[in-house]
Amino acid sequence: MPNSLNPLELIARRWQPSAAFVRQTALATVVMAVIIVVTGGAVRLTQSGLGCSTWPTCTPESLTPTSAMGINGLVEFGNRTLTGVLCVVVGVFIIAARARHPRRRSLTRLGWAQFWIVMINAVVGGITVLTGLNPYIVSSHFLAATALLTVAVLSWKRAGEGDEEPRDLVARPVRQLGWLLVTATGALTVIGSVVTGTGPHAGDATKLDHRIPLNWQEITQLHVDFVYIVVGLTVALWFTLRAVKAPAAPRRMVLELFACVALQGVIGYVQYFMGLPELVIGFHMLGSALVWICVLRVCLSLRDRGPLQEEDPDESAPSGEQEAPEPQVASASSR
Repeated sequence: MPNSLNPLELIARRWQPSAAFVRQTALATVVMAVIIVVTGGAVRLTQSGLGCSTWPTCTPESLTPTSAMGINGLVEFGNRTLTGVLCVVVGVFIIAARARHPRRRSLTRLGWAQFWIVMINAVVGGITVLTGLNPYIVSSHFLAATALLTVAVLSWKRAGEGDEEPRDLVARPVRQLGWLLVTATGALTVIGSVVTGTGPHAGDATKLDHRIPLNWQEITQLHVDFVYIVVGLTVALWFTLRAVKAPAAPRRMVLELFACVALQGVIGYVQYFMGLPELVIGFHMLGSALVWICVLRVCLSLRDRGPLQEEDPDESAPSGEQEAPEPQVASASSR
């Protein structure tokens, strides 16, 4: 009976989104995940980490920032508000994926995974404030945002492909090289978060002594070393794909990754030699998100799951008339 159906099932019975709409909402979750990474960095770089003194409210007496809190309160509260926007976007994706026929449970699971990561990261953000910007919690906050970006990219990819069993487009050792590239880039991202935890941008001017007790220059050098590893693996993968005559799409994506990593390296050196200016660091954080997206796309492009079914089979013609040859056409061609 309709009364016993859950809200998502009721929506699915009344609304049939197109496959293109589902893909667009999946892409929107990727865009919002990148925005959250960048605006989270802006909170730290503008010394607004404690712009709201508590959580979940902004102050013990007010949900929103007061005029006395100035720009720092607005920046911190703005980032919290964007989390609400992110929840709406993820919610639209979940509803669209659930309402789409034929139903694809893998998509709805990925959507719910995004939702729960957002919820967990919101709590981590609250703990960050309540612990006075503990550098370890700050780093985990960024890594949780990267986890959200990962699931969002997977959702975007799955929304544009079929549900067949994955079929390798290249030999197994080539795919393993792709996964090695993903692993190295993941390590690069983790080390980058540690660099942040040891550096001078604590998120609040009163917390400059509250940093991860590691030598900043040494951990930065380790970060640079992993950049070279990622560059080397990217070049190796491109030459390997050419040697095995892989499809054009993976080779193109590897070139896009190389360009993104090269630009990110330039930004990294600029920020280092300019004394870590906030604006350049912000671009570096954007670059880290884009590099991660490119790496995931490269690895996912090395397998195929068949074409996406654009239409619901239940809505197609019940008879086989569409597949039967038209007599007129056959007759005309035989003359």
